[in-house]
Amino acid sequence: MKRVSFFRSIHVKFVIIYVLLILVAMQIIGVYFVRQLEETLRTNFQTSLKERIDLLAYNIVEEMEKTRTPEDSTLEEEIKLILQDFESVDISEIRVIDGRSRKIIGSSHPSNQWVVGQRTTELLVTQSLVLEEDQSSIFIDRPSNNRIWVLSTPIKSGGKVIGAIYLDAKIENVFTQMKEINNIFSTGTAIALSITAILGILLAQTITRPITDMKKQALAMAKGNFSRKVRVYGNDEIGTLAFTFNNLSKKLQEAQAMTEGERRKLLSVLSYMTDGVIATDRKGRIILINEPAAQMLDVSRETVLSQPIVSLLGLTDTNTFEDLLEEQDSLILDYSTKKERYILRANFSVIQKETGFVNGLIAVLHDITDQEKLDMERREFVANVSHELRTPLTTMRSYLEALAEGAWRNEEIAPNFLEVTRTETERMIRLVNDLLQLSKMDSTDYLLTKEWVNFVDFFHRIIDRFEMAKEKNVTFHRALPSEAIFVEIDEDKMTQVLYNIISNALKYSPEGGKVTFSIIEQPEKIIASISDEGVGIPKENIGKIFDRFYRVDRARTRKLGGTGLGLAIAKEMVNAHGGSIWAISEEGNGTVISFSLPYEKTEEDEWS
Repeated sequence: MKRVSFFRSIHVKFVIIYVLLILVAMQIIGVYFVRQLEETLRTNFQTSLKERIDLLAYNIVEEMEKTRTPEDSTLEEEIKLILQDFESVDISEIRVIDGRSRKIIGSSHPSNQWVVGQRTTELLVTQSLVLEEDQSSIFIDRPSNNRIWVLSTPIKSGGKVIGAIYLDAKIENVFTQMKEINNIFSTGTAIALSITAILGILLAQTITRPITDMKKQALAMAKGNFSRKVRVYGNDEIGTLAFTFNNLSKKLQEAQAMTEGERRKLLSVLSYMTDGVIATDRKGRIILINEPAAQMLDVSRETVLSQPIVSLLGLTDTNTFEDLLEEQDSLILDYSTKKERYILRANFSVIQKETGFVNGLIAVLHDITDQEKLDMERREFVANVSHELRTPLTTMRSYLEALAEGAWRNEEIAPNFLEVTRTETERMIRLVNDLLQLSKMDSTDYLLTKEWVNFVDFFHRIIDRFEMAKEKNVTFHRALPSEAIFVEIDEDKMTQVLYNIISNALKYSPEGGKVTFSIIEQPEKIIASISDEGVGIPKENIGKIFDRFYRVDRARTRKLGGTGLGLAIAKEMVNAHGGSIWAISEEGNGTVISFSLPYEKTEEDEWS
């Protein structure tokens, strides 16, 4: 590398820059001087007026404490004479205020004599009388737009405040003088800046241009552009730096291309994965989490970085990070609540070097909530069907064995056994029919044959059938509207819905009870309700009565001939119509089953 000459050395250039900095420092000192001068002029102005006010206060104290006779002049007249002697170009007005009454007893302004005898409202006067010290401030006079200095000085006699002097002075003259001084300083500064600019232009050829190029290149590199090169202007230190900077840019470009390729591959894999992926460092702190994992755990990707993985997964009480490193099987993470079931499965893989050093951990999350729910429902369904079929089959087998052993010869027992067998057979047929109905509704090709029906008349016809065939002493009360309400329904399916609900109401109604039927018309739907006066449903079981095979009292329901599928079928059919079904009940006070159907009021609704 060539030796850098003296005149090309960057040290010489720094000396020149240092000289310029000194020039700038001199300007800063000048600014400081101007500010101090302004402060001094303002202080001198205020001190001069304060001394005059102190002298005025001395004369006013004598007049305020003087004992007067009827032949003497009034206090206001004497103060007016005193104030006339204190007139000055810098003073706009002086007022004297009595400390007890807060009234103005004198003013130096000829045009403001009307204020004498008035109570003062100036805040500074009140503060000076209460605090017993001077109060001052600078304001802008709105008419003239000039600055004025207002001073309120307490008048003391024997250590007590007996009044105050209010001064309104023209301090704008001080600022006018400072403006002239600033103009002179600005002119000098402009000349100095002109000289500095000329020197800067000369220096830019040797220093600022390569530095500017390197700055632009650094900004381009920050944005990912490595194609630009810094121009080398000479063999000095800056030239060597520019040459080195270009080499660095080239190597960074190669490293960036390699890193970006790997990053895109990894990002593509993580983005299109449906499973959640979490990566940690060797201390178990999270360094990467993809979007599916953040959604599964309901967290923000930015907030969980650097957080311990055992804390994020809720394993603090059961596992440590070392336990996860040794975990061979999957972990089941149960985040279920009372309202919703939510289960994840986590598989762990250790990131390890060839030497055996552990760099971190990879956790893969799978949402198995639906799978667990399906497995549970499948187990419950098999168990329920097996239980429902086992009871009648066991009964039938017992009775048939008895008949086979000779009970058929007994004319009193045989008919009873055959009747029980027939009843259990019919019950199994109803169960199978209900299961086939649910299976058909679960299929994708399930269709409704809808037509416009007057739902009020339709409801009456269904109620009439039950009223004619009911065996219990149960009263029917119809709270149905008199006008027609037309809805689009599958009449056969809706008949089965009402049949299932009304059958349940009759089963659980006591002798002498009442079943009430009602329809409520709303803007976009109608609500049909069937209420009974039965034993009711416990609060914790209301949400489950529409589940398949669910029965609050299994023994009593089986005795009454129920299969536990009636309300489940009703729910599926109502949902197929675009409505919803729900129950309201209080244990011991009956149950109300209600369902809604879509409804649009048209002129047809006025038909009778």
